[in-house]
Amino acid sequence: MMIEKKSASHKSLPPSILSYARDLPNLCSLAGLACTILAIYYSLLGIYSAAMIGMIWAVAFDWADGLIARRMKGRTGDDRTFGGQLDVLIDIVSYGVTPAILLLSYGEFEPLYLLGAFLMVAGSALRLSYFSTFGLADGSKYTGLALDNNSLVLVFLFLFESFFSKGIFAGILLACCVGLASLNVSSIKTPKLSGSSTNVFILAAYTLVITALYGWQLL
Repeated sequence: MMIEKKSASHKSLPPSILSYARDLPNLCSLAGLACTILAIYYSLLGIYSAAMIGMIWAVAFDWADGLIARRMKGRTGDDRTFGGQLDVLIDIVSYGVTPAILLLSYGEFEPLYLLGAFLMVAGSALRLSYFSTFGLADGSKYTGLALDNNSLVLVFLFLFESFFSKGIFAGILLACCVGLASLNVSSIKTPKLSGSSTNVFILAAYTLVITALYGWQLL
């Protein structure tokens, strides 16, 4: 009887934490996190073209992990739950913390930009907490602007940086970040763009174009 109890206890032990790192969708999520860290690093250094490349690739890997997870067979409920939690935690870094650091860095860490940085992170936290609680509206739409749009908009906005003085563009960037944060926590309904294969191909093309444009600036 004692041997049977020990055997049952042994079987009920959960998998190790690192065992989930071998799951392909989770590897994509972690690759996106690596891109996010690069974006933060280059934002702090003031090399914004490199930061934009990191930000757009973080979105690409974020979309890829969901696409792969939906097509993989044999994933358990625990696998899906773990992947979902990992995705949420990485999203707040990629789409909340990173834009906040970008804003602070571009604004030369002036106190004025602290408010915008806070709103970006707070809006992301509220948006993700709401989604974790209530999920998709009607099973197909997000409530509030999905956070990946933050990066998609910002990397496009920075293409026009050279047309303005740094001070004016810093103000534009601040206004854009506050606007995005407001949309993140609004009640608007937006479609789940990453759920469509067509949109994934569009994002892939956008990612390559953005990478080429900012890569050219780095040369």
